[in-house]
Amino acid sequence: MRLLKLVPDNTNIDFLRWRWFAIAISTVLMATSIFFLATRGLNFGVDFSGGQMVHVTFQQPPQLDELRERISGLDVGDPTIQEFGSPTEISIRIPRAEDETVEQANAIASRVRTSIAENYPGSRIDSVETVTGKISQELAWDGAMALLLAMLGVAAYIWIRFEWQFGIGGLVSLVHDFIFVLGFYSISQIDFSLNAIAALLTLIGYSLNDTVVVYDRIRENLRKYRKMEIEPLLNLSVNETLSRTINTNTAVLVAITALLLLGPDVIYDLTIGIFVGVLIGTYSSIYVARFLLVPLGVGPDSFVPSDPLSRAERSRNEGYDGAQV
Repeated sequence: MRLLKLVPDNTNIDFLRWRWFAIAISTVLMATSIFFLATRGLNFGVDFSGGQMVHVTFQQPPQLDELRERISGLDVGDPTIQEFGSPTEISIRIPRAEDETVEQANAIASRVRTSIAENYPGSRIDSVETVTGKISQELAWDGAMALLLAMLGVAAYIWIRFEWQFGIGGLVSLVHDFIFVLGFYSISQIDFSLNAIAALLTLIGYSLNDTVVVYDRIRENLRKYRKMEIEPLLNLSVNETLSRTINTNTAVLVAITALLLLGPDVIYDLTIGIFVGVLIGTYSSIYVARFLLVPLGVGPDSFVPSDPLSRAERSRNEGYDGAQV
């Protein structure tokens, strides 16, 4: 039985031939993401904005306008009501009032539950999330610090393991993927919650894994082919690791697609973030992290020892001289 191969053996694709086209794509993606982040912003979930999030399953699809009017009549502010997976599953987000205490937040959620039970018999309250202003600010700060430290840690690790050019290339690639995924959350207005933070942290770790494997191959080829120009060498390294990249990322996408289609709605913002991140990460690992090394000055002599004679060569020469004596 023949094995399935997504990438043929001995591929020889000239990736650098399309680098200007890739630069144009990256520029458009980054500009679009930044534009929507600046104009529309992120749809912060209860984790970061505070308030109450009530998930309700109705026996029949409710009239959203009527439901919104009923909830607003409880003097709880202007609620945001939208479908949550199906027409009978509804999420009700109640904004946080200023200086709202935990007791007041719980009382608001209790009034909402009572109103739904009285006006929509047979409905089921699936979950109620309550986050006060102080907690939401702490969660937002902790999430931002976790992302920043993770990205700096990845860059420092690559810098120490390889050279400073590799560290910068890895960091720029991470920023590229990070901004695009944030832009996706902004364009789609999917809730940006702690699940989204988890998706971004997963993307950072996953991107590091692929980047380190590729950088190892580039460093190995730099030492192996001392007279090869940097651009053909990068093409060679990409082709040699292409099968591993495609096979690994395809396996991850299959698993994430299963979660998107069959998984619970409560983790949808996590799975969709990972799905988009893996797609854009596959592209950036080829055209951003690797070929950014060219303008950063990586060349055939990057890993050549400063001493003209390596330690092994010096030992052999010393042994030869001793034999002559």
